[in-house]
Amino acid sequence: MQTRLAEFIQDTPTGREAERILRACVHCGFCNATCPTYRLLDDELDGPRGRIYLMKQALEGAPVTRRTQRHLDRCLTCLSCETTCPSGVEYGRLLDLGREFVEQRVARPYPQRLARWTLRHLLPYPGRIGPLLGLARLLRPALPATLRAQVPSRTPVAPWPKARHTRRMLVLEGCVQPLLAPGINATTARVLDAVGIELLGTADAGCCGAISQHLGAPQEARRFMRRNIDAWWPQLERGAEAIVVTASGCGVTLKQYAHYLKDDPVYRDKAQRVSALARDIGEILDAEDLGRFARGDSRRIAFHAPCTLQHGLGLGGMVERLLTRLGHELVPVAEPYLCCGSAGTYSLLQPGLSQRLLRSKLSDLQAQGPELITSANIGCIHHLRSRAEVGVVHWIELLAERLQQRRY
Repeated sequence: MQTRLAEFIQDTPTGREAERILRACVHCGFCNATCPTYRLLDDELDGPRGRIYLMKQALEGAPVTRRTQRHLDRCLTCLSCETTCPSGVEYGRLLDLGREFVEQRVARPYPQRLARWTLRHLLPYPGRIGPLLGLARLLRPALPATLRAQVPSRTPVAPWPKARHTRRMLVLEGCVQPLLAPGINATTARVLDAVGIELLGTADAGCCGAISQHLGAPQEARRFMRRNIDAWWPQLERGAEAIVVTASGCGVTLKQYAHYLKDDPVYRDKAQRVSALARDIGEILDAEDLGRFARGDSRRIAFHAPCTLQHGLGLGGMVERLLTRLGHELVPVAEPYLCCGSAGTYSLLQPGLSQRLLRSKLSDLQAQGPELITSANIGCIHHLRSRAEVGVVHWIELLAERLQQRRY
């Protein structure tokens, strides 16, 4: 795609990166075929090719309006288009640049500004959102059905195993996951303990920065990233061999720390190391001997592959292999590459589109009558649970069940 960027951005790092990505696009339109919003709305500007044109026009100096912003807002950032693209267009990075550029030039209506500010100042902070969640649980019986479905019940959390291994890994604690599903990381610690790995939490680490990054506050996002690096660095220096991520959405962001902090002379090298050591829990277990996990009691499972796992991290098929190795029956799911509509804060900011995608995804997941749905990202799990007719769990919990059966 030929470009002629405006002089004010042409010779800047942002301009050079944008031009490189734009020139890779041959505007073939293959991406639209796997774009959830294009398929829903049948509007060229709500598909990747149309959004690329909008960003190209903005960077070439054309007037930027609420119309451009609206079409960029509707993008889920699912990156299905990147998996489909035959030319390797880095659409996700271009979208980051385009959204930041448009955000600086188009004033949002006050209700939108308030909603986005509120999400940025609540969701990354468990100490702030925790009391609100507790209040919602108290009021749950009186809430409308649609809201009641969004409030998770309290679940017991098993204790972490005692330290006993020379192999050590860190875990990204996260921000929302400890509140919505506090047992996931503890369960992961038990599973890794069974294969000879000690999992360490880090009190000073928290939100990966994705919420701020995707809500147009990149500098705020980088503060979260630097804080996490500072929290992890002493353990990395003492030999921790990986940073384990149990939410694939956070995993994509950790893998990009090196990119986001590439111009930071203090954190650049540390960010590169963090990105290199970030591992989805599936990557860890795929390389380990699972002989301690009992086979038997096969369950009929529908696996929802999060967009961040299959498109963002490029790990499609990995969890399915692990579950099959343990004897579970995975039912076929139509169009597994499509998003469930969660997409971080998307379900809160674009509820209409999000719910349409959720209904379609659950129809596909439940079509073959599974007894359970499992996934690899807390946002997807919470979103699916709100309307699913069967239970929805993180797949790591299925491995923990096998430990109980084995009684190692």
